[in-house]
Amino acid sequence: MKILVTGAAGFIGSHLSRRLLNEGHQVIGIDNVNDYYDPELKKNRLKQITNENFNFIKMDLENLDIINQIFEKYRPEIAVNLAAQAGVRYSLENPHAYINSNIIGFTNILEACRHYRVEHLIYASSSSVYGANTSKPFSTSDNIDHPLSLYAATKKSNELMAHTYSHLYNLPTTGLRFFTVYGPWGRPDMALFLFTKAIVNNEPIDVFNHGNMMRDFTYVDDIVESITRLTKRPAQPNPDWSGANPDPSSSYAPYKVYNIGNNSPVRLMDFIEAIENKLGREAKKNFLPLQAGDVPETYANVEDLYRDIDFQPQTSIQDGVNNFIDWYLEYYGVKL
Repeated sequence: MKILVTGAAGFIGSHLSRRLLNEGHQVIGIDNVNDYYDPELKKNRLKQITNENFNFIKMDLENLDIINQIFEKYRPEIAVNLAAQAGVRYSLENPHAYINSNIIGFTNILEACRHYRVEHLIYASSSSVYGANTSKPFSTSDNIDHPLSLYAATKKSNELMAHTYSHLYNLPTTGLRFFTVYGPWGRPDMALFLFTKAIVNNEPIDVFNHGNMMRDFTYVDDIVESITRLTKRPAQPNPDWSGANPDPSSSYAPYKVYNIGNNSPVRLMDFIEAIENKLGREAKKNFLPLQAGDVPETYANVEDLYRDIDFQPQTSIQDGVNNFIDWYLEYYGVKL
Protein backbone atom coordinates (compact mmCIF):
# COMPACT_ATOMS: atom_id res chain seq x y z
CA MET A 1 0.00 0.00 0.00
CA LYS A 2 0.97 3.65 -0.37
CA ILE A 3 1.11 5.19 3.10
CA LEU A 4 1.81 8.84 3.88
CA VAL A 5 3.61 9.44 7.21
CA THR A 6 3.91 13.03 8.39
CA GLY A 7 6.54 13.67 11.03
CA ALA A 8 8.67 10.96 9.40
CA ALA A 9 11.89 12.38 10.88
CA GLY A 10 10.32 12.39 14.34
CA PHE A 11 10.66 9.83 17.09
CA ILE A 12 7.56 7.73 16.42
CA GLY A 13 7.39 8.59 12.71
CA SER A 14 10.86 7.27 11.92
CA HIS A 15 10.24 4.01 13.78
CA LEU A 16 6.87 3.60 12.06
CA SER A 17 8.30 4.35 8.61
CA ARG A 18 10.94 1.63 8.98
CA ARG A 19 8.33 -0.87 10.13
CA LEU A 20 5.96 -0.13 7.23
CA LEU A 21 8.80 -0.34 4.71
CA ASN A 22 9.89 -3.68 6.17
CA GLU A 23 6.34 -4.92 5.56
CA GLY A 24 6.65 -4.00 1.88
CA HIS A 25 4.64 -0.78 1.80
CA GLN A 26 5.58 2.37 -0.10
CA VAL A 27 6.05 5.21 2.38
CA ILE A 28 5.86 8.90 1.55
CA GLY A 29 7.49 10.79 4.43
CA ILE A 30 6.95 14.46 5.26
CA ASP A 31 8.80 16.49 7.88
CA ASN A 32 10.01 20.08 8.19
CA VAL A 33 13.03 18.99 10.30
CA ASN A 34 12.65 22.09 12.48
CA ASP A 35 14.92 23.12 15.33
CA TYR A 36 12.52 22.56 18.25
CA TYR A 37 15.22 20.07 19.21
CA ASP A 38 18.50 19.04 17.56
CA PRO A 39 17.84 18.75 13.79
CA GLU A 40 20.88 16.45 13.47
CA LEU A 41 19.06 13.82 15.49
CA LYS A 42 16.16 14.03 13.04
CA LYS A 43 18.49 13.83 10.05
CA ASN A 44 20.24 10.80 11.53
CA ARG A 45 16.91 9.09 12.08
CA LEU A 46 16.20 9.56 8.37
CA LYS A 47 19.61 8.09 7.52
CA GLN A 48 18.47 4.85 9.16
CA ILE A 49 15.74 4.56 6.53
CA THR A 50 17.53 3.09 3.53
CA ASN A 51 14.77 1.72 1.35
CA GLU A 52 13.97 2.44 -2.29
CA ASN A 53 10.26 2.56 -1.41
CA PHE A 54 10.78 5.58 0.84
CA ASN A 55 10.16 9.02 -0.64
CA PHE A 56 10.96 11.93 1.69
CA ILE A 57 9.81 15.53 1.25
CA LYS A 58 11.04 18.30 3.56
CA MET A 59 8.17 20.76 4.04
CA ASP A 60 5.76 22.45 6.47
CA LEU A 61 2.21 21.13 6.74
CA GLU A 62 0.99 24.73 6.63
CA ASN A 63 1.81 24.81 2.89
CA LEU A 64 -1.46 23.58 1.38
CA ASP A 65 -0.29 23.87 -2.23
CA ILE A 66 2.63 21.48 -1.70
CA ILE A 67 0.44 19.13 0.36
CA ASN A 68 -1.95 18.91 -2.58
CA GLN A 69 0.92 18.33 -5.00
CA ILE A 70 2.17 15.42 -2.87
CA PHE A 71 -1.27 13.82 -2.67
CA GLU A 72 -1.76 14.35 -6.40
CA LYS A 73 1.58 12.73 -7.25
CA TYR A 74 1.60 9.78 -4.85
CA ARG A 75 -2.12 9.15 -4.20
CA PRO A 76 -1.65 7.62 -0.73
CA GLU A 77 -4.26 5.11 0.35
CA ILE A 78 -3.61 5.68 4.06
CA ALA A 79 -2.35 8.79 5.85
CA VAL A 80 -0.73 8.72 9.29
CA ASN A 81 -0.41 12.24 10.68
CA LEU A 82 2.23 12.29 13.41
CA ALA A 83 3.64 15.75 12.60
CA ALA A 84 2.89 18.26 15.34
CA GLN A 85 4.46 20.85 17.54
CA ALA A 86 4.99 18.74 20.64
CA GLY A 87 5.63 19.55 24.27
CA VAL A 88 3.38 20.83 27.04
CA ARG A 89 5.82 23.33 28.55
CA TYR A 90 6.94 24.86 25.26
CA SER A 91 3.31 25.74 24.49
CA LEU A 92 3.54 28.32 27.30
CA GLU A 93 6.44 30.01 25.49
CA ASN A 94 5.44 29.78 21.82
CA PRO A 95 1.68 29.27 21.43
CA HIS A 96 1.63 30.29 17.76
CA ALA A 97 3.80 27.33 16.79
CA TYR A 98 1.03 25.03 18.04
CA ILE A 99 -1.70 26.81 16.11
CA ASN A 100 0.33 26.77 12.89
CA SER A 101 1.35 23.12 13.02
CA ASN A 102 -1.40 21.42 15.01
CA ILE A 103 -4.43 23.34 13.74
CA ILE A 104 -3.61 24.82 10.32
CA GLY A 105 -1.37 21.89 9.36
CA PHE A 106 -3.96 19.33 10.42
CA THR A 107 -6.68 21.16 8.52
CA ASN A 108 -4.57 20.86 5.36
CA ILE A 109 -4.14 17.12 5.90
CA LEU A 110 -7.88 16.69 6.41
CA GLU A 111 -8.63 18.63 3.25
CA ALA A 112 -6.15 16.61 1.20
CA CYS A 113 -7.52 13.34 2.58
CA ARG A 114 -11.02 14.49 1.63
CA HIS A 115 -10.24 15.60 -1.91
CA TYR A 116 -7.95 12.69 -2.78
CA ARG A 117 -10.24 10.08 -1.21
CA VAL A 118 -7.81 8.60 1.30
CA GLU A 119 -9.17 5.33 2.68
CA HIS A 120 -8.12 5.91 6.30
CA LEU A 121 -6.59 8.78 8.28
CA ILE A 122 -4.77 7.90 11.50
CA TYR A 123 -3.61 10.88 13.55
CA ALA A 124 -1.75 11.55 16.78
CA SER A 125 -3.68 12.90 19.71
CA SER A 126 -2.29 12.86 23.26
CA SER A 127 -2.99 11.74 26.80
CA SER A 128 -2.71 15.46 27.64
CA VAL A 129 -6.31 15.92 26.46
CA TYR A 130 -7.51 14.45 29.77
CA GLY A 131 -6.39 17.64 31.51
CA ALA A 132 -8.23 18.22 34.79
CA ASN A 133 -9.93 14.82 34.63
CA THR A 134 -9.30 12.96 37.91
CA SER A 135 -10.95 9.57 37.27
CA LYS A 136 -8.44 6.75 36.82
CA PRO A 137 -7.63 5.04 34.58
CA PHE A 138 -8.25 7.60 31.83
CA SER A 139 -10.92 6.24 29.52
CA THR A 140 -11.90 7.38 26.04
CA SER A 141 -15.43 7.63 27.44
CA ASP A 142 -14.31 10.38 29.87
CA ASN A 143 -15.08 14.06 29.47
CA ILE A 144 -12.09 16.02 28.12
CA ASP A 145 -13.52 19.54 28.21
CA HIS A 146 -10.89 20.97 30.58
CA PRO A 147 -7.39 20.88 29.00
CA LEU A 148 -4.53 22.33 31.04
CA SER A 149 -2.26 23.51 28.20
CA LEU A 150 -2.62 24.94 24.72
CA TYR A 151 -0.91 21.81 23.40
CA ALA A 152 -3.69 19.68 24.89
CA ALA A 153 -6.32 22.06 23.54
CA THR A 154 -4.94 21.69 19.99
CA LYS A 155 -5.02 17.91 20.30
CA LYS A 156 -8.62 17.93 21.47
CA SER A 157 -9.35 20.24 18.54
CA ASN A 158 -7.82 17.68 16.17
CA GLU A 159 -10.27 15.05 17.44
CA LEU A 160 -13.22 17.40 16.93
CA MET A 161 -12.03 18.36 13.45
CA ALA A 162 -11.54 14.71 12.50
CA HIS A 163 -15.09 13.87 13.56
CA THR A 164 -16.44 16.68 11.43
CA TYR A 165 -14.71 15.25 8.34
CA SER A 166 -15.85 11.73 9.20
CA HIS A 167 -19.42 13.05 9.37
CA LEU A 168 -19.36 15.36 6.35
CA TYR A 169 -17.25 13.33 3.94
CA ASN A 170 -17.41 9.77 5.26
CA LEU A 171 -13.65 9.86 5.87
CA PRO A 172 -12.59 7.09 8.31
CA THR A 173 -10.49 8.73 11.02
CA THR A 174 -8.71 7.11 13.96
CA GLY A 175 -7.21 9.26 16.72
CA LEU A 176 -4.48 7.91 19.01
CA ARG A 177 -3.98 9.30 22.50
CA PHE A 178 -0.34 8.42 23.16
CA PHE A 179 0.83 7.96 26.74
CA THR A 180 4.46 9.03 27.41
CA VAL A 181 6.26 7.27 24.58
CA TYR A 182 9.93 6.40 25.16
CA GLY A 183 12.70 4.33 23.61
CA PRO A 184 15.76 4.53 21.30
CA TRP A 185 15.98 7.67 19.13
CA GLY A 186 13.64 9.42 21.57
CA ARG A 187 13.12 13.16 21.95
CA PRO A 188 15.77 15.14 23.88
CA ASP A 189 13.08 17.13 25.72
CA MET A 190 11.58 14.02 27.31
CA ALA A 191 12.39 12.89 30.86
CA LEU A 192 14.30 9.71 29.95
CA PHE A 193 16.66 11.59 27.65
CA LEU A 194 17.13 14.49 30.09
CA PHE A 195 17.70 12.21 33.08
CA THR A 196 20.14 9.93 31.26
CA LYS A 197 22.18 12.86 29.94
CA ALA A 198 22.35 14.51 33.37
CA ILE A 199 23.30 11.35 35.25
CA VAL A 200 25.99 10.47 32.70
CA ASN A 201 27.44 13.97 33.15
CA ASN A 202 27.14 13.86 36.95
CA GLU A 203 24.65 16.72 36.89
CA PRO A 204 21.46 16.99 39.00
CA ILE A 205 18.08 16.08 37.55
CA ASP A 206 14.92 18.12 38.08
CA VAL A 207 12.24 16.01 39.77
CA PHE A 208 8.91 17.81 39.54
CA ASN A 209 6.05 17.62 42.04
CA HIS A 210 8.70 16.44 44.51
CA GLY A 211 8.65 13.03 42.81
CA ASN A 212 4.93 12.47 43.39
CA MET A 213 4.24 11.75 39.73
CA MET A 214 3.08 8.65 37.89
CA ARG A 215 3.26 8.07 34.16
CA ASP A 216 1.91 5.33 31.91
CA PHE A 217 5.19 4.95 30.00
CA THR A 218 4.74 3.22 26.64
CA TYR A 219 7.67 1.74 24.70
CA VAL A 220 7.96 2.92 21.11
CA ASP A 221 7.86 -0.59 19.58
CA ASP A 222 4.49 -1.17 21.26
CA ILE A 223 3.23 2.10 19.81
CA VAL A 224 4.41 1.14 16.32
CA GLU A 225 2.85 -2.32 16.59
CA SER A 226 -0.48 -0.75 17.53
CA ILE A 227 -0.40 1.78 14.67
CA THR A 228 0.60 -0.89 12.15
CA ARG A 229 -2.33 -3.08 13.16
CA LEU A 230 -4.72 -0.10 13.02
CA THR A 231 -3.69 0.72 9.42
CA LYS A 232 -5.48 -2.49 8.50
CA ARG A 233 -8.60 -1.53 10.47
CA PRO A 234 -10.24 1.70 9.25
CA ALA A 235 -12.67 3.27 11.67
CA GLN A 236 -16.25 2.09 11.25
CA PRO A 237 -19.57 3.65 12.29
CA ASN A 238 -20.75 2.40 15.66
CA PRO A 239 -24.22 0.87 15.11
CA ASP A 240 -24.98 1.18 18.83
CA TRP A 241 -24.10 4.87 19.03
CA SER A 242 -26.90 7.05 20.35
CA GLY A 243 -27.13 10.81 20.57
CA ALA A 244 -29.07 10.39 23.81
CA ASN A 245 -26.22 8.47 25.45
CA PRO A 246 -23.20 9.01 23.22
CA ASP A 247 -19.85 7.22 23.40
CA PRO A 248 -17.39 10.07 22.74
CA SER A 249 -14.74 7.67 21.41
CA SER A 250 -16.94 6.53 18.50
CA SER A 251 -19.80 7.80 16.37
CA TYR A 252 -22.51 7.05 13.84
CA ALA A 253 -19.77 8.29 11.45
CA PRO A 254 -16.56 6.30 10.70
CA TYR A 255 -14.69 7.78 13.65
CA LYS A 256 -12.74 6.22 16.53
CA VAL A 257 -10.37 7.36 19.28
CA TYR A 258 -8.06 5.00 21.21
CA ASN A 259 -5.74 5.28 24.16
CA ILE A 260 -2.34 3.74 23.46
CA GLY A 261 -0.63 3.17 26.79
CA ASN A 262 0.98 0.43 28.83
CA ASN A 263 -1.99 0.28 31.25
CA SER A 264 0.54 0.16 34.10
CA PRO A 265 1.55 3.54 35.60
CA VAL A 266 5.08 3.80 37.00
CA ARG A 267 6.10 6.04 39.90
CA LEU A 268 8.55 8.70 38.76
CA MET A 269 11.02 7.63 41.47
CA ASP A 270 10.85 4.01 40.23
CA PHE A 271 11.47 5.27 36.69
CA ILE A 272 14.55 7.13 37.89
CA GLU A 273 15.69 4.00 39.75
CA ALA A 274 15.47 1.99 36.50
CA ILE A 275 17.83 4.50 34.87
CA GLU A 276 20.17 4.36 37.87
CA ASN A 277 20.16 0.56 37.74
CA LYS A 278 21.24 0.52 34.10
CA LEU A 279 23.89 3.24 34.45
CA GLY A 280 25.17 1.98 37.79
CA ARG A 281 25.00 5.51 39.21
CA GLU A 282 22.75 7.34 41.64
CA ALA A 283 21.14 10.52 40.36
CA LYS A 284 21.56 13.85 42.13
CA LYS A 285 17.96 14.98 42.55
CA ASN A 286 16.63 18.53 42.57
CA PHE A 287 13.06 18.30 43.89
CA LEU A 288 10.70 20.97 42.49
CA PRO A 289 6.95 21.76 42.54
CA LEU A 290 4.55 20.68 39.80
CA GLN A 291 5.03 22.68 36.61
CA ALA A 292 2.22 24.63 34.96
CA GLY A 293 0.38 22.49 32.41
CA ASP A 294 1.56 19.18 33.87
CA VAL A 295 -0.69 16.55 35.45
CA PRO A 296 0.40 14.42 38.43
CA GLU A 297 -0.66 11.08 36.97
CA THR A 298 -1.52 9.43 33.66
CA TYR A 299 -3.07 5.98 33.40
CA ALA A 300 -4.58 4.54 30.22
CA ASN A 301 -7.65 2.36 29.95
CA VAL A 302 -6.90 0.44 26.75
CA GLU A 303 -9.58 -2.26 26.79
CA ASP A 304 -11.03 -1.25 23.42
CA LEU A 305 -7.56 -1.25 21.83
CA TYR A 306 -6.92 -4.80 23.08
CA ARG A 307 -10.32 -5.87 21.83
CA ASP A 308 -10.05 -4.36 18.38
CA ILE A 309 -6.45 -5.20 17.40
CA ASP A 310 -5.70 -8.14 19.71
CA PHE A 311 -2.53 -6.55 21.04
CA GLN A 312 -1.48 -5.38 24.49
CA PRO A 313 1.62 -3.22 25.01
CA GLN A 314 3.80 -5.16 27.40
CA THR A 315 7.43 -4.00 27.36
CA SER A 316 8.63 -3.66 30.96
CA ILE A 317 9.98 -0.32 32.10
CA GLN A 318 13.42 -1.75 32.90
CA ASP A 319 13.74 -3.44 29.51
CA GLY A 320 12.62 -0.29 27.70
CA VAL A 321 14.96 1.94 29.70
CA ASN A 322 17.86 -0.46 29.09
CA ASN A 323 17.25 -0.35 25.33
CA PHE A 324 17.18 3.44 25.32
CA ILE A 325 20.37 3.78 27.35
CA ASP A 326 22.19 1.25 25.15
CA TRP A 327 21.24 3.40 22.14
CA TYR A 328 22.15 6.66 23.91
CA LEU A 329 25.62 5.47 24.94
CA GLU A 330 26.37 4.20 21.44
CA TYR A 331 24.91 7.21 19.60
CA TYR A 332 26.84 9.75 21.68
CA GLY A 333 29.95 7.61 22.11
CA VAL A 334 29.71 7.67 25.90
CA LYS A 335 32.03 5.43 27.94
CA LEU A 336 30.94 4.86 31.53
